[in-house]
Amino acid sequence: MASPASTIHQPVKDERVSVDLGDRSYDIVIGGNLLDRSGPLISKVLRKKRVAIITDETVAPLHLHRLHKTLEAEGIEQVSITLPAGEKTKDLKFFGDLLDRLLEARIGRDECLIAFGGGVIGDLTGFAASTLRRGVDFIQIPTTLLSQVDSSVGGKTGVNSRHGKNLIGAFYQPKLVVADVSLLDSLPERDLLAGYAEVVKYGLLGDFDFYNWLEQYGPAVIKGDIAARIHAVKTSVQTKADIVAADEKESGVRALLNLGHTFGHALEAETGYGPSLVHGEGVAVGMLMAMDLSAKMGLMTWQDCERVKAHYQNTGLLSELPAIKGVGWNAKKLLKHMYQDKKVDKGKLTFILMKSIGAAFTTQDVNEDDILDILDSYVRPHTERN
Repeated sequence: MASPASTIHQPVKDERVSVDLGDRSYDIVIGGNLLDRSGPLISKVLRKKRVAIITDETVAPLHLHRLHKTLEAEGIEQVSITLPAGEKTKDLKFFGDLLDRLLEARIGRDECLIAFGGGVIGDLTGFAASTLRRGVDFIQIPTTLLSQVDSSVGGKTGVNSRHGKNLIGAFYQPKLVVADVSLLDSLPERDLLAGYAEVVKYGLLGDFDFYNWLEQYGPAVIKGDIAARIHAVKTSVQTKADIVAADEKESGVRALLNLGHTFGHALEAETGYGPSLVHGEGVAVGMLMAMDLSAKMGLMTWQDCERVKAHYQNTGLLSELPAIKGVGWNAKKLLKHMYQDKKVDKGKLTFILMKSIGAAFTTQDVNEDDILDILDSYVRPHTERN
């Protein structure tokens, strides 16, 4: 296993991945120090040189002035809207407020929104773009690892409801994604690890060679090696781009991208979508639950499960339910949350399970008692302590 100081020792250059959706195709540009060079990239996809930048209170003081500068150099007029940071912003109240502010700013149908932030800002802005004046263009500039490798690509937009996560939204593709891996330097390690869980997901669901690469260079991705980060982001989004091009609206193979999410969203729901358990952490534990369920059903080996758990330990990924004040983990309550998942079909839960590392598949043929057993195995340490 490589040490955290390992690097991939290759020249650092910008990379480009295309999402092939006919007349709605777009590029994902990935590189270091890309934000300061993003003005010309953005200018090329604008119909009118006027944009509204939607960001949050964490990103704005760190990076907004740099985006303003590169856009000004291209003669692009700008309106900026700063929202509170965090998952709580991704709801109908803030969605309605954002639309009102965009209308007050007289953002027209030939103008463009720029989502400048993590997954919350990207999802909220994309959904606003899909509805404002019945549809305006938008661009993603994701500032977290999770949003760079996952939520900024593929056109899933929306907000949460008290009934569940991402239950209100639309499929609406951006015009461009600009992924500057240098922006990740300002993230706390917890946020980097939450994003890294989604990177691992791409190896687990369908790319064994990439998973092998991550076992060697994952620590370098987390520690800040630029070339390693570019490779990890490019490989992740290339996998997602290929899947989205084949199944844009999740009627088939795209469901594989939900590996760990059926469990993970239930964990998030139980914690109220608050900061005590962020999305990537829920997915990280959820993937382990999905693997344990796969092994319990005789689909994959327990040795593969232990191999992945060793990688979690080596990189610092969350591998068990945390003790959270006010949250009494309960298997039956978690199962109830799972039945609110948008992937429930004809009253049956849809799971992404695994035959081996790099070989995932979808199924509804799962015994509820097995699900409860897996949930209980993660809940039990907390029950015993209490």
